Order: sequence, then C-alpha cells, then structure tokens
Amino acid sequence: MDLRNTMTRDDPYRIRDFVPDFDAIAAEIAAQSRAVARRAAMWSGSSYGPGPREKIDILLPPRLRSGAPLHMFVHGGYWRSGEKESYTCVAAPVLAAGGVAAIVEYDLMPGTRLAAIVDQVRRAARWLVSQARGLGADPARFTVSGHSAGAHLASYLAATAPDEAAPLALPPVRGLLLLSGIYDLSGIPGSFLKDEARMRPDEAGAWSPLASRQHEGPHRVLALGADETPPFHDQATALHRLLAADGQPAELLVRPGLNHMNVVLDLADPAQPLGRRLAALTEAAPAG
Repeated sequence: MDLRNTMTRDDPYRIRDFVPDFDAIAAEIAAQSRAVARRAAMWSGSSYGPGPREKIDILLPPRLRSGAPLHMFVHGGYWRSGEKESYTCVAAPVLAAGGVAAIVEYDLMPGTRLAAIVDQVRRAARWLVSQARGLGADPARFTVSGHSAGAHLASYLAATAPDEAAPLALPPVRGLLLLSGIYDLSGIPGSFLKDEARMRPDEAGAWSPLASRQHEGPHRVLALGADETPPFHDQATALHRLLAADGQPAELLVRPGLNHMNVVLDLADPAQPLGRRLAALTEAAPAG
C-alpha cells in the first residue's frame, strides 16, 4: 500500500497515526536489541564526553580481525527521545560483516538545543575514530548510519550548516546510510513536536541538510520505506537530487511494504535488504 496517496491526517510527522502497530514494532526492536546485547561482546556506556548521556555502547564481532571496519549508529526519536539500548539490534549486520559496531546516545530537546546535539554526535564520531586501533578497528574504515532524526544528525558528519564557520573538525566518514531521514526541518516547529521538542524556526533553518553544504567523500545511501509519509519521500528525493547534481555518489533506496518503524527491523536483520546493504557499506570501507 502506498500511503502517499491515501493519507488524510493532519500531521505527517506524527508517525503513530500512520503505523497502527507502532508500539508492537517498538517493543520488537527493543527485544531484538536485548537479544543482541546478551550474545555479543560489548562495552556498555563508554564516555565520549563529560555529560551523563554522552555515552557509546561498543560491540565486537565474534571473530575480530585487526583492521576491522568501524560503524556507528545514531538513533532517532525526533531529537526529544530515544535510548541507545533500544537500538543495539542495528549492530547485527555490522557484526556479521566482521565490523566493530557502536551505538551512540546524546542529549535531548528541549533541554538541549539542536546545535549542541549536532556537536555531540560529531564529538562522538571523532572520539570513536580516535579509539579505533585500540578496538582492533581501522579508523580509515569508518561508516555511519542513523534513523529518522538520527539520520539528520549523522548527515552533519559530512556537511556544513549555513551559519557554520569552516573548516570543521569532522571525522573521516567513508559511507553514510541515512534511513528515513528529515532533511528539511521547516515543518517541525509547527508540527505535533512544538510542545515536545520546542524546535525554534531559526534552528530549523540553520540545521536543514537541504540548505547545508554536503561534503565530498562518503558514499551516501538514502533509504526509506515505501509506506512512509510524504515529507520523508519528498526530502529523500530532494537530497538525492542535490547530491547527484553536485556529482557526489549517492543512491536512493525505497523498501516496499515498510513504514517509518519497521524499516529499523529490516536494517537490523542481516538477511533483509537493508541489513545486507548496511553490511555491504561496512565491508566496502577500504583498509587504511
């Protein structure tokens, strides 16, 4: 079913209105995350900064080889919710590819402003790359993925916002898998999130990837479910066109039958198309 032609509800960002089994899918993501955490070798809550939520969980593959690829995942939650422990399952395809996986956590709106959250994700990535060799990984084989708001935040590991002064200290990202991302934030301040995230219009304008300079270097995979609401389709298409016009390598991947929630289960399954694509992105990062 293509929801782009059937949706009549007022707020396309209120995902719960368009995914009847929202809670069941969220519970399944969390259950799979607990299962992965139980069976994997994991360092929980490594600090990339002094704040209580400036933490990363690091998972090692069963047969770690020196120079392994390194991958970081950024969770979603519309910048105002989410815990790293709920998304450990995304590490499964990375571990299957022989990579070291890291799930990052960050502070939340409205208590923390968006610029500070972008900075946290950048600092987390720099810290992780700095620790790569001690983890048995190659810092030159660093890739990143993110879902929803996490895809937005991950995009700024290879982008400069309009008001930022260059040069920025960005990590050497070889590939980005941006899943169900939000790349034009102009609709967020007036959405159902106005009382939850309290994003200001000036923040939305300052931190919209479609208005930012996208850096050359990483291969970008822009993925989403066919049953996502129109803004997610429109914005992924617009970012793909922007990158293509600039001659940057990018692919647009739309998964039939998936929505904004169950795309995460597809990403977390090494046997499913998005999980296979994540594993391939992880493996393809060349050795340094």
